[in-house]
Amino acid sequence: MSAADRAHVFHSWSAQDLITPLAVAGAEGSYFWDYEGNRYLDFTSGLVYTNIGYQHPKVVAAIQEQAATMTTFAPAFALEARSEAARLIAERTPGDLDKIFFTNGGAEAVENATRMARLHTGRPKVLSAYRSYHGATAAAINLTGDPRRWPSDNGSAGVVRFWAPFLYRSPFHSENEAQECERALQHLEDTIAFEGPATIAAIILETIPGTAGIMPPPPGYLAGVRELCDRYGIVLVLDEVMAGFGRTGKWFAVDHYEGVVPDLLTFAKGVNSGYVPLGGVAISGAIAETFAKRPYPGGLTYSGHPLACAAAVATINVMADEGVVEHAARMGEDVIGPGLRELAERHPSVGEVRGVGMFWALELVRDRETREPLVPYNPAGEANAPMAAFAAAAKAHGLWPFVNMNRTHVVPPCNISELDAKAGLAALDAALDAADAHVA
Repeated sequence: MSAADRAHVFHSWSAQDLITPLAVAGAEGSYFWDYEGNRYLDFTSGLVYTNIGYQHPKVVAAIQEQAATMTTFAPAFALEARSEAARLIAERTPGDLDKIFFTNGGAEAVENATRMARLHTGRPKVLSAYRSYHGATAAAINLTGDPRRWPSDNGSAGVVRFWAPFLYRSPFHSENEAQECERALQHLEDTIAFEGPATIAAIILETIPGTAGIMPPPPGYLAGVRELCDRYGIVLVLDEVMAGFGRTGKWFAVDHYEGVVPDLLTFAKGVNSGYVPLGGVAISGAIAETFAKRPYPGGLTYSGHPLACAAAVATINVMADEGVVEHAARMGEDVIGPGLRELAERHPSVGEVRGVGMFWALELVRDRETREPLVPYNPAGEANAPMAAFAAAAKAHGLWPFVNMNRTHVVPPCNISELDAKAGLAALDAALDAADAHVA
């Protein structure tokens, strides 16, 4: 199997001759294992999407039942699984986001959300944050702020970037969260003014940025962005592809911020734990009305695929019946958060701990005083050696870590047991010794 992979599979985000993908034999719950019997506790949830873990029997059964009834059907028709998935999602989205446009994943959700915003407003520009990731399709990769955009940065006409708040590495020299919020909002308003409010269709933000570092915005920031959008007639798009469906201890991360309702909300990943590819856009009444008599010029062959929607229905029902969202909130508050803060006290390489629910990041540094990152921004080769050593140590202790630049993210399944979570923290504790070895 590994030989066939190396001969024929072209892997994403990789130099093909420099990788040796692990051959996975199976997975269940919070664990997966290889053909040599090595078992790993998955602190990545795949790519932060197996919110209910691997192989949940109720979701597997729902996919099997749907396959026996109707494996596929074109998106122009009304189907039970599709309609029920849309209803269950709309029940949980904030405000009047009651219309659901289905896609195959998060990047396509962002593509269509920005298209809807531009058509709704008749304006060309979209503002996005530097510390962001919105997907790898044409528009989504150009909206992305992180370095994965650079090789494909040839379609950015109409994209303008700004600095979102991040107190630990504040671009505004803030001393506290209140200052960071005020200065970030002033910076965004200045950007709007200099770009021309009448040219801006949308502002897109990850409610809580994921891959870029899991940075919950300071109190008042999202409400301030909402006010700016209302003042200038700009569509607010919140990207909840990673943060949605229980990951933060709420159904959606925006639920942590009272009174904030976006005009469009993108989702994917946790909607069905990635069991079958599915994403979508939740659409406000005002934007839906734009296309009531005017055709929306967009669609996908597999939009609302029956197998994916059946998996979504089962996943949402499992999360509700088994209290997964509440469990994620409790684990974050009582186990993961306190456990990570204890690690920070023991390990000088940990510069900051931040997160909520089952969505956490450790910022690893060479020097706590200067906050010099353990590895430089967008490291490659030898420059990334300290983080590579940390990751290897984690795997040696049976933990599969999420590593990005100078951070490790702690994002296990939202229904992980307390016993397994504590075992993962113990493995993380041991692995951080490898990072400590590089502290100045």
